[in-house]
Amino acid sequence: MATFGAQGVRPPPLTSTSDQPPLFDGTTRLYTSYGCPYAQRVWITRNYKGLQEKIHLVPINLQDRPAWYKEKVYPENKVPSLEHNGKVLGESLDLIKYVDVNFEGTPLFPTDPAKKEFGEQLISHVDTFTRDLFVSLKGDAVQEASSAFGYLENALGKFDDGPFLLGQLSLELNKIDAYTETKVDPQEVIDLFKERFLPKQ
Repeated sequence: MATFGAQGVRPPPLTSTSDQPPLFDGTTRLYTSYGCPYAQRVWITRNYKGLQEKIHLVPINLQDRPAWYKEKVYPENKVPSLEHNGKVLGESLDLIKYVDVNFEGTPLFPTDPAKKEFGEQLISHVDTFTRDLFVSLKGDAVQEASSAFGYLENALGKFDDGPFLLGQLSLELNKIDAYTETKVDPQEVIDLFKERFLPKQ
């Protein structure tokens, strides 16, 4: 099966008429959906750690998903899920941590205990942030999203030894953008975030 990596090849989503890939044959597979933000979290983690050749993408068409996915792969019938070492695991935030711990590559968290703990808190906050952000789109976006972005604003100032959420650049953003696989400037990322998303005073 093709993988999305240096060649930029994305395998087509599997549908109800698609054959099931082999199960537990020693291949690590990330069952995903290209348009699902929860699945994208783990996809980005995979790319960031440089695991394109070790974790194969198996995209699922969520509007026409194969019956075998629920029956034989992941009974929860959701994405993402990860097939690894004879088992299938789910839940995107858990998978992010699992991939970080069980595969080589640049670590997602700093080694400093305080920063690592805070980094885990930030990841746990993602669902709350996403919910608040989407709710805000139904009303006064600036007013209703202020609490969501307030948390991030406070996080930006928690460690004063660098410009990032965890102080110094722990995620090597200047190395590569894990989603688009292109070079990025860390300061441009910060400036763009502030310009587009932080509520104006």
